[in-house]
Amino acid sequence: QVQLVESGGGSVQAGGSLRLSCTASGYTWRMAWFRQAPGREREGVAAFSITTGITYYSDSASGRFIISRDSANNTVYLQMNSLKPEDTAMYYCAAKSLTSSYKWDQVTDYRYWGQGTQVTVSS
Repeated sequence: QVQLVESGGGSVQAGGSLRLSCTASGYTWRMAWFRQAPGREREGVAAFSITTGITYYSDSASGRFIISRDSANNTVYLQMNSLKPEDTAMYYCAAKSLTSSYKWDQVTDYRYWGQGTQVTVSS
């Protein structure tokens, strides 16, 4: 069983930046960030493949967000820049320990989830 501990959410004005952190307690094959706004489905934001270092981004995150990993601390970061009001959501860290052929943002493919951290962007 892998536990994920998130931190770093908060409130910021449009154009500002936030960095989210997610520390895993055990081995993972891929770690990702998802978000869910009220009344909307959970959607993938970015993912990091632990063994290859390959990163994935949603169209809305590409060019503004950066996902990275500190292997020494088994922590994944999501640096969010140029934030927009539409980025407001609960952000969740997710992880999986087994390989699969599913696309990186397949919600049901991730076994482990963090508790979520709120990000609010005001205009």
